[in-house]
Amino acid sequence: MFIGVICSGLFSLSGNVKAATNNVGYNVSAKIPSNQIDKQNSFFDLRMNSDKTQKLQVRVFNTTNQEIKVKTAIHTAWTNDAGSIEYVNPAKSYDPSLRYKMSDITKIQGNKTLTIPSKGFKVVTAIVKIPKTDFTGVILGGWYFQRVDSKVTGNVKGAGNMQSRYSYVIGMKYTMKQAATPDMKLGKVGAGLSNYHRGIIADIRNTSAVIIPNLKTTTKITNRDGGKVVRNAKQENVQMAPNTTYKYPMLYGKTPLAAGHYHLHMVVKNTDHEWVFDRNFTITKTQADKYNNDSVDNSGVNIWLLVALGALGMLILVLLILLIIYLIRRKRRKDDEEEEK
Repeated sequence: MFIGVICSGLFSLSGNVKAATNNVGYNVSAKIPSNQIDKQNSFFDLRMNSDKTQKLQVRVFNTTNQEIKVKTAIHTAWTNDAGSIEYVNPAKSYDPSLRYKMSDITKIQGNKTLTIPSKGFKVVTAIVKIPKTDFTGVILGGWYFQRVDSKVTGNVKGAGNMQSRYSYVIGMKYTMKQAATPDMKLGKVGAGLSNYHRGIIADIRNTSAVIIPNLKTTTKITNRDGGKVVRNAKQENVQMAPNTTYKYPMLYGKTPLAAGHYHLHMVVKNTDHEWVFDRNFTITKTQADKYNNDSVDNSGVNIWLLVALGALGMLILVLLILLIIYLIRRKRRKDDEEEEK
């Protein structure tokens, strides 16, 4: 994911709807400094040294005929529940092995919401302060920009009256000394919920200050009370940010969690490295009941039943309306007949 971001220097987002045609209304451009590792890259890919302070700048251009507002923030990269490197949304917690957060050592100067005049631009500045340290490896993050004024700048398919949001992230990668040696560990393993779906959650930890790309995981979960295989899981193309935890969800779907004693065997590898993990874990009856009850997998609602019930409701409503019309007309005819008499 990081390679996809930084190859072009930035990427755009448009919420949960797909843009058919749009006019984002602004763009961003990094001012590349002299300590850039590869001058061809349009993101910040910098060689850094201990006890160093540096100024970084980005130009934000307004391409519209009106004033706009853009907010900006520095984010620390992490590995999200989909197994991708996340630059847009800050993490709720960080792996204990993370020594330096990008958001702590890189601070935006001045107002974090920019007011940019029509057809003009603003330069936003961040100050990087690398502490005196023996740190070796990579510090990873992104410089985030989002337009926050209320103007909808284009036609967005399926959006209706929703407000469109257009965002950019410029990758930020600081390398100190030589590359670190990749190291993976297995953290907590147990029953849980991922996006309200039940399953087994395994914490795969990258405890090294290096990106570990293109990982493939192969997992087998067996019941220790008999050796029966209860779950096989595979995932490919996992991208691990430096010093982060990937909460890998192995979902059960319609199959409920069952209390018992289990064993997890997992192989995590790419073309250069391989790690093998084994872990015994237990699901208590309390845990199984809780996650089974809280899971959306229990809804079991038949969509066709809902459609049929909706159609039946509409039919009843139509019949009721026709009955009311019939009764009103009948009463009018009766009143007319009485007047004629």
